[in-house]
Amino acid sequence: MSINNLSPKNLWNEKNSSKLSLLKLLVYRSRLLGADLQVTNFGGGNTSTKLLLKDPLSNKKEKIMYVKGSGGDLGTINLDGFSSLYMSKLYGLKKLYKGKKFEDDMIPMYPHCYYNLNTRPTSVDTPLHGFIEYDFVDHTHPDVIIAIATSKKGEEICYKIFNNKVAWVNWQRPGFDLGLKLGEISKNKNYIGVILGGHGLFTWGKNDKECYSNTINVITTATKWLLQNSKSKPFGKTLYNSYDKSKRQRIVAKIIPFIRSQISSFENKISHFSDNKFVLEFVNSSNLKKLAKIGTSCPDHFIRTKKRPVVLNFDPSNMNENQIIRNLTSNLKQYNLSYINYYKKNKLIDSPKIRDSNPIIFLLPKIGMISFAKNKTNARLASEFYLNAINVMKGAEGVSSYTGLNDKEAFNVEYWSLEEDKLKRLPKPKPLSGKIALITGGSGAIGKASAKKLLENGATVFLTDIDKNSLEKTIGNLRDQFGADNIDGSLIDVSNEESVKACFNNLLNAYGGIDILVSSVGINTESSFEDTSIDLWNKNFSVLSTGYFLVSREAFKIMKNQSNGGSIIFVVSKNGIIPSKKVSSYCSAKAAEIQLSRCIALEGAEYNIRSNVVNPDAVIKESNLWTKELKYKRSKTYDIKVNNLENFYKNRSLLKKSVYGEDIAEAIYYFCLDSSEKSTGNILNVDAGHVATFTR
Repeated sequence: MSINNLSPKNLWNEKNSSKLSLLKLLVYRSRLLGADLQVTNFGGGNTSTKLLLKDPLSNKKEKIMYVKGSGGDLGTINLDGFSSLYMSKLYGLKKLYKGKKFEDDMIPMYPHCYYNLNTRPTSVDTPLHGFIEYDFVDHTHPDVIIAIATSKKGEEICYKIFNNKVAWVNWQRPGFDLGLKLGEISKNKNYIGVILGGHGLFTWGKNDKECYSNTINVITTATKWLLQNSKSKPFGKTLYNSYDKSKRQRIVAKIIPFIRSQISSFENKISHFSDNKFVLEFVNSSNLKKLAKIGTSCPDHFIRTKKRPVVLNFDPSNMNENQIIRNLTSNLKQYNLSYINYYKKNKLIDSPKIRDSNPIIFLLPKIGMISFAKNKTNARLASEFYLNAINVMKGAEGVSSYTGLNDKEAFNVEYWSLEEDKLKRLPKPKPLSGKIALITGGSGAIGKASAKKLLENGATVFLTDIDKNSLEKTIGNLRDQFGADNIDGSLIDVSNEESVKACFNNLLNAYGGIDILVSSVGINTESSFEDTSIDLWNKNFSVLSTGYFLVSREAFKIMKNQSNGGSIIFVVSKNGIIPSKKVSSYCSAKAAEIQLSRCIALEGAEYNIRSNVVNPDAVIKESNLWTKELKYKRSKTYDIKVNNLENFYKNRSLLKKSVYGEDIAEAIYYFCLDSSEKSTGNILNVDAGHVATFTR
């Protein structure tokens, strides 16, 4: 969201809302707020409703507050995303409160107030909602409001804009004391809300519609005022002109494996690259370093981004790899030392252990912003949250000057016990979490099955194919199952060096590296030896030999630069070991794949890059290779009927079983796992058993 955008629209629909119960209206109101990034960001903000409900034990009516629980997102929330508390018990906690020094002592008390066995963890904002003297409350983080909240003259601007309709409270960490203050403010019937310094907005109303409308009206009023009163260049002079988009992408592809190698010691990282006009305006400005040093202010922002980014103050466009590594190493060393000092200076006796000291946000003049996190979704969200911070800085600098939280206050939020509890509640990482896989032949039976298997186990997958329609359909289906962040792709002609390089350039811009290569692209041709043309021979070798070489060479380079090893898996064929009639060019090319894999294993061992082969046989079901024509030719070769072809392959195996794409995917998955870290140069047959292919 940007302050250059239009004000948010009031989307309340009387027809859709008129017959909803109070609890359903709470969900409806929450989703309207959460769906608009001009109102609140992903996972941010919370809403509440207080209503009379029957107590399950006494059968008497009690005032109950439903408030968004810890975690979750307003835009997609359901009723099970809300905590529910007895208001009488919550108010009773006031007697136990000993003052601001004992804020955290109140947090374990909230579960004692839960209504009807609802164990949804409640958020730290619970008393802020609970003590407000209205039954309908919104808490949001609009950029325009936070711009005011972080301005040096924020309080003055607040009263100037809202003429005593919206109150002001100086920054303090959310908790019981702040809840008591909001309760007192809400007793003044002139107020419809309050701006929390450095943080965000609370609004309220007599019903859901009024509460929602007050939220939208406050944001709209602030947006109009900022646009009318902001100076023309809030970020100062433009120091640099951006490179064109293709050059920006080439530079990112050049440097990002080195960055990933430097910051992935704690956990594997995946990147997100952003170069929209708002990011470029910021990174090219004279105030970049000054504002980056102040850091983000709103806790919702820096929990995702860390308080400060790293500004890469060198131009990598004309540098060689050694110069890039030297500059990156220096920048990152300075950042890590700074973060460690920040931790040591501000830690308390009971503070959690220091977390990953590497930066999350990288700002590059002329190029844009790169963010890193343990998965693509978190990397994208970190980028979006820092864009929120850029908008906030722009708004504040436009009408005043931007201020941030001091390091002590920022640390107290970042290493808050409540945030630590959130981290502990996160699910255990899946086996391939943080791993990036590129799969060629992605829309084939083996490619699709492999992609699904790796995605199920936490990998981020980049799918490639030469068939545009088939590739787009496959990616679309996988996105429906696993989310858009986790699967992307690109067209590739593996036999064309420029096409391969362009594909890897796209991969690096999308995800930042590669840990797994599954080379499963294939063709299937038939011709007797004496009728095999040079074109047919070259076609097989260009795809199955040269193609595997070009793709694995690019993957090898990146894996080497990442300094974190990798796994290269060739999907070959039993024909790489034993020949079959009328497929001499195919068998020869497949044998070359096996030998290439062994060569990669020899040279890759030094860099912990493993190379292994999976040999399938007769994967016919859902295969794009087994055309009607090919089935006819192969059935004629074996003198059987076409509809008996699959049974023929099944019955000639030792185990009398058909082989499917999912079976090959299981073998590929094994070579992706850390548990196979001592396997390289190997061949794993998945062919239901053939004596002739027993490796020796």
